[in-house]
Amino acid sequence: MRRHPRGRFAALFMSVVVVSAVVAGVDAGTARALSPSEAAPPARPASLPASLPGHPAALPARVDGGTWQSGHLQGMAIDRRKGRMYFSFTNLLVKTDLAGKPLGSVTGFTGHLGDLDFNEEDGRVYGSLEYKSAKAFYIAVFDGDRITRMNMDAASTDVVSTVHLQEVVKDYTADMNGDGVFDGDTANTPDHRYGCSGIDGVAFGPSFDREGGTKLTVAYGVYGHTGRQDNDNQVLLQYDVRRWKQYERPLTEDAPHTSGPSSPDGKYFAYTGNTTYGVQNLEYDTDSGNWLMAVYKGTKPGLPNYSLFVLDGSKRPVPGTVPGQRPSERGQLLTLLPRGLHDTASGVYGWESAGQYGLISLGGGRHYVAEAGTVQVDGVTQQTGRAVLHRWTGLTPNPFAPVTPPPVRPVPRR
Repeated sequence: MRRHPRGRFAALFMSVVVVSAVVAGVDAGTARALSPSEAAPPARPASLPASLPGHPAALPARVDGGTWQSGHLQGMAIDRRKGRMYFSFTNLLVKTDLAGKPLGSVTGFTGHLGDLDFNEEDGRVYGSLEYKSAKAFYIAVFDGDRITRMNMDAASTDVVSTVHLQEVVKDYTADMNGDGVFDGDTANTPDHRYGCSGIDGVAFGPSFDREGGTKLTVAYGVYGHTGRQDNDNQVLLQYDVRRWKQYERPLTEDAPHTSGPSSPDGKYFAYTGNTTYGVQNLEYDTDSGNWLMAVYKGTKPGLPNYSLFVLDGSKRPVPGTVPGQRPSERGQLLTLLPRGLHDTASGVYGWESAGQYGLISLGGGRHYVAEAGTVQVDGVTQQTGRAVLHRWTGLTPNPFAPVTPPPVRPVPRR
């Protein structure tokens, strides 16, 4: 989701908020993490066990991400081994335990912090981070162990480093009509290759070609321009982050760096039809081997405009013509899982479901699906978010069903 940040570097990093009807955005210039005493108290799940091992059955039915004066919920990540949850609220990262107790937060972002995922190999949290006015797109890497208190500043503390993605910059700034003018952060232009508006969804999983081990997959944001056809694809980049230590730099918003790989290890295309800002949340499901792509629905007539697409993990990418490109372009094409709702005219499969504000695959057919909302606190609109446990049914139109905790039975009296 896009935003209109203001702050100490606002003159350099001004961009536009686009807010869904479900969640109203808040001026990020006033955003800060509330202290645990200021935040609305999280509801402790009734079924929360005394210990929290990694097995899915031990996970709580709900994890409350709190109430914050910030942007809306963008994504979530879980560290199962340590029992920690991470919530991205656009310009704020919140760390909680699995009872929803705030343990720390990272503030000071004037850019757009999006989807999150936890890297099991190095124990860190990775998230998409945009500064579109500066033409700078990063993966933010958080060391969760260093997030030990509330309101830790992203720029002046050592809790976050960043890696620049040059491939995204090239597509975002592409002069497609050849007039020599970069039209900036707007959908109403033929510029931006593939309709690229930046990045959002991120997830760790196997390389699509099955030859490169675990990769970080980064999905483009895509402008929902209804007058062009070259933006009907989801564009996904894959990177081997094991080589990224050489690129990591501190976050310096007043002097954005360009340290990062010059190109991805792979670039792939999945035809879904029109969406509004591309893949908001991307998740790899280890049980099925499939990839889940939660989006804001598109608006083009004649297309199904589903809100969830699933990539078939059993199919390797195939070389082919990328739909809608002028001039014609060849690329590596991914296949949608032939399940769910099916639009025969376009050939697109998908579902209608939540997940755009956060999605985590837990194994065993279980997923945390985010719920986002707003509340009024002393006349000020504040953002809420929580992870709610669901099971995958595959049914249409919504393939997720909430997992209800077992009832608490009274202890019989002796």
